[in-house]
Amino acid sequence: MSRPLNSRGVRRITLDADGLPLSALLAVPVGTPRATVVALHGGGMNAGYFDGQADPGLSLLTLGARLGYTVLALDRPGYGASAERLPEGQTLAEQAASLSAALNGFTSVHPFGAGLFLLAHSYGGKLALTAAARAVHDLLLGLDISGCGHRYDVAPEELPDEGAHGSRRLNWGPLSLYPPETFTAAASVVARMPARERAEAARWPEEFPAVAADVRVPVRLTFAEFEAWWRHDEESVSELTAQLGAARIVVDRLPGAGHNISLGWAARAYHLRALGFLEECLQSAGAGPDASGAPPEPHAAAV
Repeated sequence: MSRPLNSRGVRRITLDADGLPLSALLAVPVGTPRATVVALHGGGMNAGYFDGQADPGLSLLTLGARLGYTVLALDRPGYGASAERLPEGQTLAEQAASLSAALNGFTSVHPFGAGLFLLAHSYGGKLALTAAARAVHDLLLGLDISGCGHRYDVAPEELPDEGAHGSRRLNWGPLSLYPPETFTAAASVVARMPARERAEAARWPEEFPAVAADVRVPVRLTFAEFEAWWRHDEESVSELTAQLGAARIVVDRLPGAGHNISLGWAARAYHLRALGFLEECLQSAGAGPDASGAPPEPHAAAV
């Protein structure tokens, strides 16, 4: 019997980003959502990263829906349904525009609760920061980013190239951090990293300061214990946070985790912490425990 591609209650949808089809996974709660979590995967992965199938406790989508949130995990431009149209992918600025268009359409037809919360991993974290910096909107409640810093801890020749996604050590860390079936199930979540992403990845340390300065919403950053792509010593983290213009910045360390946090045993702990931060963002925005009531009137989501 073949393994299901997605968890029960998770369905595939396609969003229209100004004529560009963006595929996604969607999980919705019973009743009106408190808010909507928009999950953005890293380079060389797809939206299935947030619906890990190696263990029932891994899925962000099912956990979020059980706790009252809509969770929308997007295949970023150049992945999934848009891969054929965008074989070279898009730059971060172009992806931010596509994301904005897709969310405009989504919020016009789906209840979204008190607002949108971007939960992003690795390259998706670069997109989340870019999107927030380019068009902060009152629908955007905050950002939760894992596996993304501002200074690489690898040599330039170790960055992903056309034939590889990077070494196993950098992407995963100790294999004991993951359920036994992870690397069988992961075949369905691994994808080719588009050329324009690979090219832009090397420029991120130079581009980060200008992006970070324009981010105004709360930001939470998580570094795994065995994170190997990024420098995350105290000095580096202090330098990173000093450049963010965010209203509030939280830095967390996650023990027993490698770079691909949401596929490891630590996934549930990370997802719960991230959703806890979302609750804090809701409270700060004045949308406390009663945020599960009727959503605001739909309007354009310019994130």
